[in-house]
Amino acid sequence: MKFYIFMPKVVQTHFKNEMYLSKLCLQNNNFQHYWHHLERAHIIGQKYPYEHSLVHWKMLKFGIKIKNTKEIIGQIPRLLVGGVKSFVGHVPTGNTGGANVPPLRKMEIPEDIKVLLNS
Repeated sequence: MKFYIFMPKVVQTHFKNEMYLSKLCLQNNNFQHYWHHLERAHIIGQKYPYEHSLVHWKMLKFGIKIKNTKEIIGQIPRLLVGGVKSFVGHVPTGNTGGANVPPLRKMEIPEDIKVLLNS
């Protein structure tokens, strides 16, 4: 069994970029693009416990900000369990992480992220 703890530098750079872009969008009240970048960060970081949990924390905070009960309730178990599943390498690849998607559903990975993760 492989344990995922540290994100490789090249992947980390892209993860941090998506998180930075999400922050800019939130500051400009561009919620649609904010969420888009969080989903991309989730796909990139879901193998790594800290990054995976960080994205779910941001998603939970956003659910609270926009008063979306479904998102709040959906993020709590993801936040509690997601990091552990990452640590042991058991995550549904491509899953975007929002409450609008079943937590165990595998999804198609966007081509640019697929190239990054395969490098």
